[in-house]
Amino acid sequence: MDALYTAVATATHGRDGRAVSSDGKLDLQLAVPVEMGGSGRGTNPEQLFAAGYAACFASALGVVGRRAKIDLGDAAVTGEVDIGKQGEGFALAVVLRVELPESVDEATGRELVEQAHQVCPYSNATRGNIPVELVIE
Repeated sequence: MDALYTAVATATHGRDGRAVSSDGKLDLQLAVPVEMGGSGRGTNPEQLFAAGYAACFASALGVVGRRAKIDLGDAAVTGEVDIGKQGEGFALAVVLRVELPESVDEATGRELVEQAHQVCPYSNATRGNIPVELVIE
């Protein structure tokens, strides 16, 4: 792979710390979610992953829509990232909820979402590693 861009961020103090990008545009307080026994006073890695995956998938959807000459301008993607115990460690699972414009029929929409799942770098990185469910709403 020839890298087109490299994102750099540093996290300190784990889930109860801070995450800062090298350019300073991202500077976030991190906190363990209340559901996991924390304060919930900051964001957490699962929220960041959900936002990143949703944005990336929406972009991939735009690419396949343009290739098919179908306007997906009003499409929205919501990422849900679960974290839970698995054996001695933890595991993730993802649900991507895709809202397509009403002008896109169900079969075409399903095909475009599946194509986006092949194009999206997050999908390619997670494929075979964690469950990813695609839901068209």
